[in-house]
Amino acid sequence: QVQLVESGGGLVQPGGSLRLSCAASGNIVSNNVMGWYRQAPGKQRELVAAITRGSSTDYASSVKGRFTISTDNAKNTVSLQMNSLKLEDTAVYYCNYLNRWSAREYWGQGTQVTVSS
Repeated sequence: QVQLVESGGGLVQPGGSLRLSCAASGNIVSNNVMGWYRQAPGKQRELVAAITRGSSTDYASSVKGRFTISTDNAKNTVSLQMNSLKLEDTAVYYCNYLNRWSAREYWGQGTQVTVSS
């Protein structure tokens, strides 16, 4: 089992910044991918950004150049720096952990990000 605890999120004006963090604990393996997904009301959950243990990254096209994902392998944490936030970034953001050996994945409880003027 892997437990994910998220922090950050909140209310911000358009153009502002927020930082999300997620700490993983439990049965952590080296061959993993951690990332952030989001789900807006009435929409499907979508990948925002992901990072491997070796720091290879993947971003949704809608956030490239604005969001940066990073990881601290020693602390088993992943962070998402979100800059130049837009109204359409409003969603519940979920931390995700994937064990690439077993293909099991785990989810955080979600944190609300609201971009509003």
